[in-house]
Amino acid sequence: MRTGAAVLAIVSLGFLLTACKHETETAPPLVKPSLLSQEPLIPVLPPTPEITTAPADPYASPSSSPSATGFPESQVSYCNGRPSGAQVLAAVRRVRTNLPAGNGVTVQKEPVCSGSWQYTVLSVADSEPLRVITKGSPGSLTVVTVGTDPCTVEVRATAPIAFLGAVDCN
Repeated sequence: MRTGAAVLAIVSLGFLLTACKHETETAPPLVKPSLLSQEPLIPVLPPTPEITTAPADPYASPSSSPSATGFPESQVSYCNGRPSGAQVLAAVRRVRTNLPAGNGVTVQKEPVCSGSWQYTVLSVADSEPLRVITKGSPGSLTVVTVGTDPCTVEVRATAPIAFLGAVDCN
């Protein structure tokens, strides 16, 4: 009787192993295909006199064209004064009236742009730096968020993918 039970156990184990091996060969991938097709994020380089824009995106489609502001959404580049750090600071002062006056707030990192989105870092006296996200043309900037963590739901849901990488909202 013991021999019969042992043979039955071995045969059952063999069927189980065969079924598991077959299932793993035909199982769908664990990662959704849509996640595999996303473009990689583009890093933003610190400003230097020789470099005025971030490197071009090798994965951008040839048909990607600049937005109304002149910046393509497929990459992040320095705004080169469109808007300037002073214009971003003025927009922030319109919504945050409690900021220190005069030299109490300065531009720590000039704006970088992607499409109609801009990202700027401001230094505030006796406080942590403010990370600012704005949208729109230089003459009519809208402050989307300002604070120490700019990655709000609106930013994550509507900003260009390349911009999210530059702002560290991955």
